[in-house]
Amino acid sequence: MVTKKAEASDPPKSSSRAIWKGAISFGLVHVPVSLHSATDEQEVDFDWLDKRTMDPVGYKRINKRTGKEIDKDHIVKGVKLEGDTYVVLSDDEIKAAYPKRTQTIAIETFVKATDVSFVYTERPYYLAPEGKADRVYALLREALTEGGVIGIARFVLHNKEHLAALIPAGPALMLGTLRWANEIRSPDALNLPKEGVTANSLKPAELKMALQLIAEMTSAWKPAQFKDDFTSAIRALIQKKAKAGKTATVEPFEEALDLSGSNVIDLSELLRQSLGTKSKRKGGVAEAPAKKATTKKPTPKKAEPAKKIASSANRENRENRAKRAA
Repeated sequence: MVTKKAEASDPPKSSSRAIWKGAISFGLVHVPVSLHSATDEQEVDFDWLDKRTMDPVGYKRINKRTGKEIDKDHIVKGVKLEGDTYVVLSDDEIKAAYPKRTQTIAIETFVKATDVSFVYTERPYYLAPEGKADRVYALLREALTEGGVIGIARFVLHNKEHLAALIPAGPALMLGTLRWANEIRSPDALNLPKEGVTANSLKPAELKMALQLIAEMTSAWKPAQFKDDFTSAIRALIQKKAKAGKTATVEPFEEALDLSGSNVIDLSELLRQSLGTKSKRKGGVAEAPAKKATTKKPTPKKAEPAKKIASSANRENRENRAKRAA
C-alpha cells in the first residue's frame, strides 16, 4: 500500500509513547522527563521480493549453526572474546553496572550552539516533563534561551552511551544525539585541495563573484519550504506502474548531469552565468526543469497487484533498528 506523504505544512505529530524515562540533571537540580521520537521517516520503503515468484523475502532470526529460525526470547547479548568464547550480559546486568547513568541525562557543560559543528549531529528527540516537573522544565528551557547556550550531556539509550545536546526549541526541550569525536573519520586520506585563496590560484574576481552569488542565494532558514522531491517522484512512479502494469515508460523528473566532459572548467564564466538568476529560484532553491513531452506510449501488459509493486522505505535501517531493539 502506498501511503500519502505528509505535507511540510502539516508535519506529523510527535509520538506520545515514551522511549526512555529518567531525569535531566545539572548541578543538584533534577528534571524528571520522558524521551520521545522527534522524527518520522517519510521515504519509500522497499520490501524484498523473489523476482521469480514475487513472494516476499522476510527478515528472520536464524541460528547460523543449525539454520533454523529461533524465537526472540531465546536471544541474548554476547561479546566475543578469543576463539568461540563469549561473555553473555543481560539487560539487568548492564543497567546494574551504571545504574545512575541509565536514568539521567547528565549535563556536563554549557556551550554556545554555534560552537557545535553540524558534523557531530545525529538524531533529535523531544523531552517532555514528567510528574510535577513543569516549572523546573520551563526554568531550564528559558535559561538556555536567555543565555544563548545549549547543554552538552551524556545518557544511555538501548544499552549504548550517547553524547547529546540539550536544545531549547520553542515550547520544547530537545535532545539531539551527537557523534563521539573518535567516530568522525579524518579527511587526511582524501586528495583535498589545500586551504587558502593563494594556494589554489583563485582570482580575486572569481572570489568576488562567488561571494556575490552566495549573497544572492542567501535567505532566512524556512525548513517547511524544502520538500523531499525524490521520494515524491518515486511515489508517482509507483502509482504510474501500478496503473499501467508491470512496465511503463519512465519520464525523467529532471535533466541528468553530463559528467563526461573535460575537467578543465571556466570558473569565471560559470559564476558569471549563475549571477542574477535569483528570480528563477524560490527561496534560494532552484526550480526543477520542466519535463520533456513524449509521445511514446507504454506497452500494455497484464496489471500486477499494486501491493506487489508498491510497498513500504529503507529496509536495512528498519532491520538495524529491530536488531537494536531486540
